[in-house]
Amino acid sequence: MRLSAVDNLKVILVAWVIGGHALLGYAAVGGWPYDEVNEVTFDPGVETALAALIGPSGLFFMGTFYFMAGIFTPGSIERKGRARFITDRLIRLGTPWIVSAVLVWPTFVWIAYNGAGQNVSWWHAFTHRDPFLDSGSLWFVGVLLIFSIAVAFGPPIKERVITTKHVVGMTMVVAGATFLTRLVFPARSGQVGDLHLWWWPQCLGMFLLGAIGGRKLAERVPDEIYKATRNVVVATIAVLPVAAVLLGVLDLSKNADPFLGGWRWQAFVLAAIEGILVVAGSLWLIGLAQRRLTGQGPFTEGLARSAYVAFVVQGPILLCLATALRPLDLPAELKAPLVGAGAIVVSFAIGWYVTSRRAASARSS
Repeated sequence: MRLSAVDNLKVILVAWVIGGHALLGYAAVGGWPYDEVNEVTFDPGVETALAALIGPSGLFFMGTFYFMAGIFTPGSIERKGRARFITDRLIRLGTPWIVSAVLVWPTFVWIAYNGAGQNVSWWHAFTHRDPFLDSGSLWFVGVLLIFSIAVAFGPPIKERVITTKHVVGMTMVVAGATFLTRLVFPARSGQVGDLHLWWWPQCLGMFLLGAIGGRKLAERVPDEIYKATRNVVVATIAVLPVAAVLLGVLDLSKNADPFLGGWRWQAFVLAAIEGILVVAGSLWLIGLAQRRLTGQGPFTEGLARSAYVAFVVQGPILLCLATALRPLDLPAELKAPLVGAGAIVVSFAIGWYVTSRRAASARSS
């Protein structure tokens, strides 16, 4: 049985990721491959404002995806058995990742580079990506595949009621592990396969917290935890812009490096903020969806079915739209929203078409 609140939240998060990637493509601070060839960037003041308004969500939204995946993983293993579960995950997650890493992503990066007037070969785009075997946004499914197989081979995870003690404990573990991990793998560093190792503490932590909380947590986050996490998230996000000003972080492209890793107090502060936001934020978002996003009709059901395909195809769509708009003499403040809105619509439309055809084929067989 599907849960409408989780489905609706998934749609919103996928749309947010697509839109966020569109913005990053025109940001001086970078974070999306189009920033390597972009023709315009945001005004520094606009970029700082966007970072203050939207940036904090970037610290925990990906963790929320892993949290939701973890919620349903133990039950899926129990229903299917270990062998079938692993086979399904290899097909559903492994196939898109490998196809993207060795074919799709280098092809569309090559298109973007040539569209920018940089005459590089496809082979160069494939072999000279940093990191090698960059799969674009599909690093997420590659890492999720690793976590899923590891849990399948591990001892069964017993579902339990999540308490405030669990929330605080996981926050401390994620924050501490993030700081220590970034002594070796700084934030935004690349590893072969684009594994995002610097993000693993929060991704794995939330995956396991979801697995422990299980379906009961997906059905209802306790009121006490919901209210507490909501207050923590709102307070943290409200304080961040003030703290940034006090710390002199007014230009992210120039001031971000000390926060990315190493034995620095700035890196510790960022790790602590991420730990707070990813744990509290994921629980709050699930709880908010359970209380505000429970309605579902044919259209929203279709969007929910389309969300995974939309996530998979977003990268090529974003690069194509940005390349197509390149000749237009428009500022980044206009191009980025146009690319983002267009990519959201096109990605979900493709997802709708694919899943509708799949459903029709299943009914006819």
